[in-house]
Amino acid sequence: MQPENVIIDLLDWQVIPAENIVAAVQGINRTVFAISKTYSEAQIFLEALELGLGGVVLKVEDVEAVLELKDYFDKRNKEGSLLSLSKATVTHVEMAGMGDRVCVDLCSLMRPGEGLLVGSFARGLFLVHSECLESNYIASRPFRVNAGPVHAYVAIPGRKTCYLSELRTGKEVIVVDQSGRQQTAIVGRVKIETRPLILVEAEIDSGSQTHYSIFLQNAETVALIPPSGENGNQKTSIPVTSLKVGDEVLLRVQGGARHTGIEIQEFIVEK
Repeated sequence: MQPENVIIDLLDWQVIPAENIVAAVQGINRTVFAISKTYSEAQIFLEALELGLGGVVLKVEDVEAVLELKDYFDKRNKEGSLLSLSKATVTHVEMAGMGDRVCVDLCSLMRPGEGLLVGSFARGLFLVHSECLESNYIASRPFRVNAGPVHAYVAIPGRKTCYLSELRTGKEVIVVDQSGRQQTAIVGRVKIETRPLILVEAEIDSGSQTHYSIFLQNAETVALIPPSGENGNQKTSIPVTSLKVGDEVLLRVQGGARHTGIEIQEFIVEK
């Protein structure tokens, strides 16, 4: 009788042996655990060939590695979970002049209907579409989101936000689709350039005193994501160049007060 669980201790190489093991045990009723001496080793084993080994045995003296691994599993458990998105109605669109806008290039590809949550206020983040769509004038860049100016907030893992100007190579952001499904993506590059901007304002309830806004570059490749269409209408984006009052877009509503990107409970007025 063969054991159901196997524990291995890789002495030198890690990545290739782990990938070989993942490939070999597919379809076999056996779980392979790898002894890990650091958090980084554990991550290698858990992500080998995308599927990862069955688990790790963390052999460390520093509790920090245990806490890092816990955060890693917390983040993985949220992958694919649904964020609550609200339907907002555009109330104002106007040319706003020049500003420094941020293009966020990711280490992964996005599909139609996916993008980043960005906004002028943390209380309401617009779902900004990636540049994955084809056109006759420029090649698609499915790894890129032309996200907005340097002051804007962007959603990052852990229910946090940071400024677009704070993003850099190696940081992580949340990619969200029309249905609210979320996944974590790594930032590969951030590009800041001066470009003409459009101001977009929206509200959720007609006549509400709470308004949400975002600045975006005035370009045909920059778009917001509307709610999923009814009656077979599967429109995944509305270019800002054709956006008009009355159009519906998706918005993530959350607490507005922030301290270093973490949501806190306090009185705050932003306008």
